[in-house]
Amino acid sequence: MKRLVITGTGACIPALIKRNHDFSENVFFDTNQVQFEQESSVLIGKFADITGIAERRYLNSELNASDLAIVAAQEALEHADADPETIDLILVAHNFGNVLTDTIQSDAVPSLANRVKNALKIKNPNCVAFDILFGCPGWVHALQVANTIYGVRPHSKCLIIGAETLSRVVDIYDRDSMIFADGAGAFLMETTETSPPGPGILGGCSQSFSTEELEYINMGKSFLPGSDEQVRYIKMQGRRVYEFAMKHVPVAMKKCLDDSGVDIRDLKKIFLHQANEKMDDGILNRFYQLYQINEPPLNIMPMTIHWLGNSSVATVPTLFHLVKQGLIDNHAVRTGDVVLFASVGAGMNISAVCYRC
Repeated sequence: MKRLVITGTGACIPALIKRNHDFSENVFFDTNQVQFEQESSVLIGKFADITGIAERRYLNSELNASDLAIVAAQEALEHADADPETIDLILVAHNFGNVLTDTIQSDAVPSLANRVKNALKIKNPNCVAFDILFGCPGWVHALQVANTIYGVRPHSKCLIIGAETLSRVVDIYDRDSMIFADGAGAFLMETTETSPPGPGILGGCSQSFSTEELEYINMGKSFLPGSDEQVRYIKMQGRRVYEFAMKHVPVAMKKCLDDSGVDIRDLKKIFLHQANEKMDDGILNRFYQLYQINEPPLNIMPMTIHWLGNSSVATVPTLFHLVKQGLIDNHAVRTGDVVLFASVGAGMNISAVCYRC
């Protein structure tokens, strides 16, 4: 049996820390471009209570999303002691490509994956490089894409990266802008011959809801009155996103686990997209309730949202990397552990993957 197995992980966490109190001088407006009556400090306090975010990371102005991706990729290759020239596939999940500082224009040509290949000095034309745009679940979905294309080929090596600089597409007059962050995470995966219950991807589930959900997360004008209506920023209908995620994500996670033939009691860790602490806790509880289990196991779900914020496609691979490296207290993954990766975002899209370490 051939399966894609993780042989190396990496991450790039920007050095610039943006704490909640750094937004205290911001002036926030609602969707009707009316300034909130509450002081910014009150809005920030409510934001922290709901999201769990105390700080987030922003990229330095001279760097771009592709630079984050390259650093994360290099670390994954180092951990695997792998020669870049042996890589067969490079997938980079993102949403906005490279966004130059003080602009709002996305530069995705050439693709970020091609930029990574160039930086790694890979000359082999049979190393295919392309990007995936699937909202925040893009990196989890990329695992399934790689598994479908290369999972059954002998000796394949796949570099799967999630990179984002959301700090450059936020409207500073929108209180939701405090959610978003920058970062990158990467896996190097290799096709390995295994015998059950060996390591590798056990199954997955990806879904798209694109009717009334289509505009729950989109690009829109600034909330600042009199601003240029031609300039667009990332926007989110927070309540609808929350309700959508609570309803659909647990079901997709269950489908993924069931289709993988895994008993819920054998699941050791859940690596869930770091979007909102309250939402993630709710998803976790509802997921277990689908199995008639009222209380999830303790320490089943590590989190980084408190200090890294929401870096979209980068949250899940970064989270796993930090746990794998023993950098998150009270969390570890061991050989043989069954884990679940899951994410939700614009589309609205959902993706989940079940993996045995």
